[in-house]
Amino acid sequence: MQSLPLFHRVSGQPVILLGEGDAAEAKQRLIERAGGVIVRDMAEGVDKGARLAFVAHDNAAMAEGDALRLRCAGLLVNVVDRPDLCDFTTPSILDRDPVLIAVGTGGASAGLAKILRLRLERLLPQGLGALAKALEGAREAMRARWPTGADRRRALDIALDEGGALDLFREGSDQDVENWLVAEGRGQSGRFKITLTSNDPEDLTLRTARLLGQADVVIHDAAVSPAILARARADALRLPPEVMEPNDGIVVVLRLIA
Repeated sequence: MQSLPLFHRVSGQPVILLGEGDAAEAKQRLIERAGGVIVRDMAEGVDKGARLAFVAHDNAAMAEGDALRLRCAGLLVNVVDRPDLCDFTTPSILDRDPVLIAVGTGGASAGLAKILRLRLERLLPQGLGALAKALEGAREAMRARWPTGADRRRALDIALDEGGALDLFREGSDQDVENWLVAEGRGQSGRFKITLTSNDPEDLTLRTARLLGQADVVIHDAAVSPAILARARADALRLPPEVMEPNDGIVVVLRLIA
């Protein structure tokens, strides 16, 4: 990855916006949608403790100068249509509040990001946000039902997956959360041995990709590429074959045959 994806909370906070015209208006709508308080004066914004700034000048020299001054004041800066001057870029946003899906291209093509977002809009149900809110409301009940974080994660993995009790692509899953909480089961666990014939992540089967995404531990030999290992959860434990295996959770053993 060339960028670190983050969701920055700006509700009620000052955000500097410099410039006029269509581009500035688009950034204004984005900031206001996130609840930010727009400040049009650089010095005033710095004094108020702004952390983010958007620059939308048509004049290239003016945009570069303001970007430099803002950065020297300690702010993160976005300059419209100048990815080389940006500390951060703004993605195309799919909103299923409180679920947000951000599609970014690192400034390479806003049009591509938009079309990807529109495709996802057609795929994801409108009720996805309601499911997220239902799960938030059931947080304490989940802690009581599955005391450990690993057990909760495995139970959710199974429930939210395709065909699961809370299949996230099925409308109305938010109404099934209460029944799911009293159902039996801790979620999938066990040891899964997978033989790879390629180091290309595009060649992964759906089952292998799903197991990597759910794994608590990934045991792999040195020949397995970082591109394959990147498909596992960031917090999954990665171990070489000679290390003793854990006894609990989902353990995926990867072996590459060239």
